[in-house]
Amino acid sequence: MTTILITGGAGFIGSNFVRYMLALYPAYKILNLDKLTYAGNLESLADIDSNPNYSFLKGDIADRTFIESVFASNAIDSVVNFAAESHVDRSILGARVFVETNVLGTQTLLDAAKATGVEKFVQVSTDEVYGSLGATGYFTEATPLAPNSPYSASKAGADLLVRSYFETFGFPAVITRCSNNYGPYHFPEKLIPLMIANALEDKPLPVYGDGLNVRDWLYVEDHCRAIDKVLHHGKAGEVYNIGGRNEQKNIDIVRLILRELGKPESLITFVKDRPGHDRRYAIDASKIQHDLNWQPTETFETGIAKTIAWYVNNRPWWQRIRSGDYQKYYELQYEKR
Repeated sequence: MTTILITGGAGFIGSNFVRYMLALYPAYKILNLDKLTYAGNLESLADIDSNPNYSFLKGDIADRTFIESVFASNAIDSVVNFAAESHVDRSILGARVFVETNVLGTQTLLDAAKATGVEKFVQVSTDEVYGSLGATGYFTEATPLAPNSPYSASKAGADLLVRSYFETFGFPAVITRCSNNYGPYHFPEKLIPLMIANALEDKPLPVYGDGLNVRDWLYVEDHCRAIDKVLHHGKAGEVYNIGGRNEQKNIDIVRLILRELGKPESLITFVKDRPGHDRRYAIDASKIQHDLNWQPTETFETGIAKTIAWYVNNRPWWQRIRSGDYQKYYELQYEKR
């Protein structure tokens, strides 16, 4: 049986990927390793908790003793590393934990995976490592790394470590860099779920600066399909950009959400811009489209409609997060076992 270790599998993209893989590959064994920090939510996986091919492990990827024991006690074939501190605003408030998890944690995983002969290591990164674009142009895999926040700098450092293990040891690692994801189970500090939740509760919608920052948006299930392609067919040592070709200004997304929910634009509140706020991201995903035959299936219009509907229909999920009650799930479901 193929065994895949998915780190950070209780987070937004990770939990969607765990569910995707179990549905598509019922013969695979999936190990979900997560530290369960503020963004890790096991409620997002409650529906697959009883799946016999799914196991959850609570732990820190930077804990070398723990990680070595995980690899020693499981015949792990592949690793998909989602585990990361990923909230830019939090990295501005305190960068150390981002270095500890994103850099040292990745290095710890690399050592354990190399020592046990893992067949494929997929490092899930971000387009933010490239820095900021002007009004035109796209990030390609050859774009120099120029991170502008402590978060993106820590991700760039992890990427360079992964690259070095391929170059130095011939380690079978691949790097993916995605644009902004959106969809179900997104932690409601992020732009789209925050705006939806605040609008539903008739609270102010805080928009940084002038709201004209541009991002390329990728529906999370399309991202899962892309990582699946890279995991099974990606070439070791390569970088694959994953984007939706859905560029949107932040303010336009906020206004669209308000229109869809029948809420007034008077809820919009412009706030002081955050430091180092990149103006525009846009990804050229032609390499993965050509080499691995991947294409996004959702347009922004179809994806945002699905996303808004999900948050409308799953209020208890995000309301428990906003109250902090979601963190009790692990204690109730696992610690008593």
